[in-house]
Amino acid sequence: MKKFGRHLRARFLQGFSVAVITYLMIPLALIIILSFNKPRGRQNTSWNQFSIDAWTNICRDPTICRAFSLSVQIAILVTIVATILGTLISFALVRHKFRGKDSATLGVFIPLSTPDVIVGASLLALFLNIFIPLGFWTILIAQITFTISFVVVVVNARLTGMDQRLEQAAMDLYATPFQTFRYVTFPLALPGIAAAALISLSLSFDDYIITSFNSGRLVTFPLYVWNAAQRGIPPQVNVIASIMFLGSLGLVALAAIIAKRRKLKTLV
Repeated sequence: MKKFGRHLRARFLQGFSVAVITYLMIPLALIIILSFNKPRGRQNTSWNQFSIDAWTNICRDPTICRAFSLSVQIAILVTIVATILGTLISFALVRHKFRGKDSATLGVFIPLSTPDVIVGASLLALFLNIFIPLGFWTILIAQITFTISFVVVVVNARLTGMDQRLEQAAMDLYATPFQTFRYVTFPLALPGIAAAALISLSLSFDDYIITSFNSGRLVTFPLYVWNAAQRGIPPQVNVIASIMFLGSLGLVALAAIIAKRRKLKTLV
């Protein structure tokens, strides 16, 4: 009877997990399907006719490609800067003791609990008061400001779980501090740093609220989608979204395959 109960609970959990994942995938599947649709009017919300016109003419409206390119540029720069600064902050908080450490930790985590509207409005007030014109650089600074906290959280989790005895063993074997960091510490921390970088890239690219406060006349891809929604989202938006989703899915699959091969090599 107990075995039957455990079996039933396991089956229920599996079925519930599949149902939740299916529910999450339905909107993404709908976006991919509608990217092949030729809408009857401006609203691309119901199926009308199969067409690959949107895929072959992604930049029919040059604004959409400019907005997408701008979002990619900003996301890459934000990822690089936020990952470097966040990783350095994380090492300082986890590996060192200094006066004001608790206050610094609190300051890093405050943006995580602050609503995006408050962060965006406060940064806008700051830029206006110090006479910085709104545009590319204000978007960049604003996104780096709130993205660093997420990097610190992820890298902190990785550093906290690392076995420091491995670094001590390397130094016992006459490795210099730089060699220890290069060959032991950094490789162990790299998965956490990579995860933080991917999170930064995603947060930066799809940010709307904070960017809308500090963008000035520039239009990023999320801003373009919101403005287009007022008059009808073109199928090209669905095409770009589909490409990004399928690309992300491909990267995840590639990472899983590489991890599986490494595990098999380790076992062998």
